[in-house]
Amino acid sequence: MNSKRLVFLLLAMIVAGATAFLARAWLQAERTAMMAQAGVQKQVSPTKPAVQVLVARNAVRAGHMLKPDDMRWLPWPQGNLPPTYIVEGKRPISDFVGAVARMPLHVGKPIVESDIIMPGSRGFLAAVLRPGMRAVSVPATPTSTVSGFIYAGDRVDVLLTHVLNGPNGQHSATETILRNARVIAMDQKVDFVPGDKPEPAKTATLELTSKQTEIVTLAVKMGDLSLVLRSLQDPDDDDRDPATADEAQADASHSYTHDTQVSPLIKRDPPPATATTVNVKDSVFVLRGGQRTKQELDGSLPADPNASQAPPDATKPGARTTTFTRTYPSVPQ
Repeated sequence: MNSKRLVFLLLAMIVAGATAFLARAWLQAERTAMMAQAGVQKQVSPTKPAVQVLVARNAVRAGHMLKPDDMRWLPWPQGNLPPTYIVEGKRPISDFVGAVARMPLHVGKPIVESDIIMPGSRGFLAAVLRPGMRAVSVPATPTSTVSGFIYAGDRVDVLLTHVLNGPNGQHSATETILRNARVIAMDQKVDFVPGDKPEPAKTATLELTSKQTEIVTLAVKMGDLSLVLRSLQDPDDDDRDPATADEAQADASHSYTHDTQVSPLIKRDPPPATATTVNVKDSVFVLRGGQRTKQELDGSLPADPNASQAPPDATKPGARTTTFTRTYPSVPQ
């Protein structure tokens, strides 16, 4: 091998080694720069919470049935998380829909199971009732409960359909006995989860006053009851305060429909007969000799021609008239 070729080989090895060294140094610098930039971004970006805690979205009063809109998940630091808090992932919000608050819940306050009464627990229904109210159950059918579209928390009117006995036979009538009654349960279900299939219930439980429970209990024996679902935007409720609309009590009603108003073929009952007044006048009998004449106290003579006879002629000699007057109790003639 000549010297010239050996020099070129050495130069090539030197250039290759320098190139590799420079490339390695450049790659290391780039890697360091990228790690430094990622570290800065990691420090700038906020630290995500480890858990989501169930809290009250709105202010909830004691005795209120929780709805999906009353609750939400709120980020909570995991370091000081009490074990009684409800954490996302362990139980869904739907498990707590229909529960009743034992005490007032403020906005943003974590919900713990000791603050609520779950459906089916002992004393649940008593917690749902407001002070002074009563719970009464009435029979329900698919027809009487709008094919199962009435749920706990809805407002309904209570209608009674029964048979009336009149001079022309039996008649049917439907009357509204209560308005704006609150439904607190359908069968034993007191909640509604979106997506549930409507299921006709066999009983409906209403929240009423003590007197209204007597009315409904008697109405069950008198005929058939029907529940009529009320709109959330009923014009009859415009005069009520929206803040207290959920706490409104049921009202008495006097609206009714008779079967003669439905079908013109049904004969109406005749009006009741009015008592006739008989004017009875006090009377006296006037005796003239052997004749007796009946005369009213006002001086008029009776209409019956046989009741009186012509008086004797006083101008004839020998005529003698003696008048006796005696008043008898008034009797109809």
